[in-house]
Formats: sequence, structure tokens, C-alpha cells
Amino acid sequence: MKIKILIPIYNDWQSISKLLDEINLNILNLDYEVSVVIVNDASNHDRQDEEKNLENIRSVKILNMKINQGHARCIATGLKYIYEKEDFDYVIPMDGDGEDRPEEIKEFLNKIKDSNNKALVGERIKRSENLIFQICYQLHKLITLTFTGKSIKFGNFTCLPKATVEKLINDKSTWNSFSGSLMKVENDLISLPSTRGTRYFGPSKMSFYNLIKHSLSIISVFKKTFLIRSAIFIIFYILLIKSNASIITSIPLVFLLIAVYSISNLALRENMDEFDKALLNINNIENIK
Repeated sequence: MKIKILIPIYNDWQSISKLLDEINLNILNLDYEVSVVIVNDASNHDRQDEEKNLENIRSVKILNMKINQGHARCIATGLKYIYEKEDFDYVIPMDGDGEDRPEEIKEFLNKIKDSNNKALVGERIKRSENLIFQICYQLHKLITLTFTGKSIKFGNFTCLPKATVEKLINDKSTWNSFSGSLMKVENDLISLPSTRGTRYFGPSKMSFYNLIKHSLSIISVFKKTFLIRSAIFIIFYILLIKSNASIITSIPLVFLLIAVYSISNLALRENMDEFDKALLNINNIENIK
């Protein structure tokens, strides 16, 4: 069975170097052909050439993008490239900073043996970030559930059969949000508990602002459901406060209207024409193994 590990990256070459070593170590003695595809999102830090002993990894390619396009679009581009250019059975997208733990790859591959060709997601059960971030993350999940009806407890770390990859690259939502699109195109996902690791180097790039944007991007995939639920909320809330209306009681409505505006704008990122031309943004391909 042929497995492609897909890793988006922006500047974090030191982490990628360590991650490749960890992947190589953790796939030892596995009866799979494992290759790695790295999508370099137009990094402005140079990669240091180094000799690496990656005897358990079949090949390592770096797709160097011409223009920076963001994390979700790097994953989308990588999926499209692998589907159209590579021979594979499953794709494992994962973050390149160590937070998606390579130790769990073996568990993923053992699980898919009995998965009946279903997509597998790593359901996050424990995180390593500080308390404030964890509270914000739980709030993000609650807001997403409230306005979409979808409980999304996974990120990029998944294991996707070819049939699922085909669905993703033919759905414009993938160009905007990977996890949202996966939840949209697959109704019957299987899950495996996944513990969020600690970054190999440096602070997390997931700021509070980026977390909000991530949450709104997921919601934008289910924009019709969101708009219907928002309209219902607005009607009932106005009826509730009409006898006691004030600036303070109107604050939730203001925040909701801002969210509607933001999500409507994010939904415009779902551009199938751009997605179809994604591979044109590849400047060159480096084969480092």
C-alpha cells in the first residue's frame, strides 16, 4: 500500500528537518511504501541543505510555491498534486511543527486496515497549549457546533483514501477550509484519539486572531446553515429584548452581524477556478530523496 504524507510549511525548515527524522524512525518495519510531499508556501527563509539518512521513506518532494497562499490552500494544492501526479492509496496531511505527532502515524495505518476505505481523523483529546488558548479553542468548537450543527474535533491530521481525496479536490470548500470541507464531503468518518504534541521549535503560529479566522472559515463552508440559524437567533433575541432594549443588550446582535459579514467575505474564497489552476502556482519541485 502506498502512503503519501502531505506537509504544508512556511519558513519552519528546522521543524521539517526534525519531523522527517521522526517520521523515518516511526515507520520502521511498517509494511507500507511511505513518501513525503512538502508544500513550501513561498517561504522567505532559505532551506539549509543537509545530508539525511531517511532509509525508511521512499521519496521526499518539495513543491515550491510562487506566491504565498496560506495553510488551507497549501493543503488543497498538495492534495490536487498528489491526486493528479502521484500513485497512492492514502494521503496523511499533517502539520510540520511537531504538534501532529509522527508517533501516531503507525496507529493511523493500523486503523485503516479495517476501515472499509473510510476517511480517518485524529480526534484531538489533549492539547499542549496554555490554558487561555485551550479555553479559546473550546469556545471555537462550541461556536462552530452552534452555528453549523457540526462537531469538528479534528484538524489537518487525517488519513484519506483516494476516493475522499477525489471528493475534496472537486469541492470548492477545500480551497478555503480543509477540516470544514472534509466534514462536508464525508458523512461517515472514523476517528482515532490524537494527543496534540508540543512544537519542536519556537512559539505557535496559531494566534487568537488566526483561531477566530480558522473558526469562521469552517463556518463559511456551511454558510446556508449559519445564515438560517443566525436569522432565527436574531428574531428570537429581538423578541426577547424588545421591552428592555439598550446599547448593552444590542451588543450580541452587533457581534453576530460582524460575524455574518466576515463569514460572507470568507465564503468568497471558495473559488473553484483558482483551485483548478492551483498547480500553476508551483514554481519548481525539489526531489531531496
